[in-house]
Amino acid sequence: MSATAEKPGTPRTTTRTVKAVRTPGGLSFRVEPRAVVVLAGLLVATLAAAVVLVGSGDYPIAPGDVVRTLFGQGTTAQEFVVNDLRLPRVLTGLLVGACLGIGGSVFQSVSRNPLGSPDMIGFGQGAAVGALAVIVLFHGGASAVAAGAVVGGLVTGVLVYTLAWKRGVHGYRLVLVGIGTAAILTAVINYLITKARLFEATRAVMWLTGSLDGLDWDAFWPLLVVCAVLVPTALVFARPLRMLEMGDDAAYALGVRVERTRLASLAAAVLLVSVATAAAGPITFLALSAPQLARRLTRSPGPNLGASALMGAALLLVADWVATNAFGDRQLPVGVVTSVVGGCYLLWLLVMERRAGRV
Repeated sequence: MSATAEKPGTPRTTTRTVKAVRTPGGLSFRVEPRAVVVLAGLLVATLAAAVVLVGSGDYPIAPGDVVRTLFGQGTTAQEFVVNDLRLPRVLTGLLVGACLGIGGSVFQSVSRNPLGSPDMIGFGQGAAVGALAVIVLFHGGASAVAAGAVVGGLVTGVLVYTLAWKRGVHGYRLVLVGIGTAAILTAVINYLITKARLFEATRAVMWLTGSLDGLDWDAFWPLLVVCAVLVPTALVFARPLRMLEMGDDAAYALGVRVERTRLASLAAAVLLVSVATAAAGPITFLALSAPQLARRLTRSPGPNLGASALMGAALLLVADWVATNAFGDRQLPVGVVTSVVGGCYLLWLLVMERRAGRV
């Protein structure tokens, strides 16, 4: 059967094919062939980008040799470079990109606004303030900085949600309160940098840029554990969030517990963004662009959490390859590349929204 739905953020309607599948146990669910194809394509692209990135560097390794090494058939030198040096960095990048993609998708779905991204409404800045406070005020190590980023993100989430509450949380009110909070937190970040000593200021600026450099298995395993808990939690609310995009009244009529769904999904998204920021620093604009690109590819309503996660992971790995290989001997932090690309995408999105009469 076919259904016609309007995508948030686009002025036209699209026709999509939806198939109903019934299991032997009597359960039924909808399958959208285009979304399945897009998910498969994104998965292949993500895995290919991961293999290429593992083989890139001062000691280049062909993609075929990378795959053979991963299956235990490489030389001693290849196993050391792949398994000990590059694989944890790439796997951590995969998780960071997936966390940012899911977090951004939830924020945009709850706010029903393509600009409802953690970068825009203060959650990334809150995590940065927490991390910088540990660096500048308490001179903490890497673990303490990561913990500070998580705490800063959570405190900011509670603050924004509380300030936006008025008989519920309206999407535009959440965005407006978040933008104001982001401006204040940006000023706090600048103040902390000016109060820091030279070494601490240098460390703070490097962390604020966002980078995958230096990530090892010690950074991967805690992030994997957190993702194993939070990602399924976010996926549970994918269907209620799709209904929530139709408006609170329609969601109530369909049996969705609106505020409970909004609060629980936002809590999971804030935690995902905070732990991703704690691992790699504030990699800007990825949470803004990945969900929008995933939605445009699938042409499906709702948060598209799976596609957003794969899109975020693929974008981050591609950006990291560009940052480390496209400028000769000058390797850039991945946050520089995502900022440039994401900034261009933001300008394009604003132009499209203005043409549609929404801004």
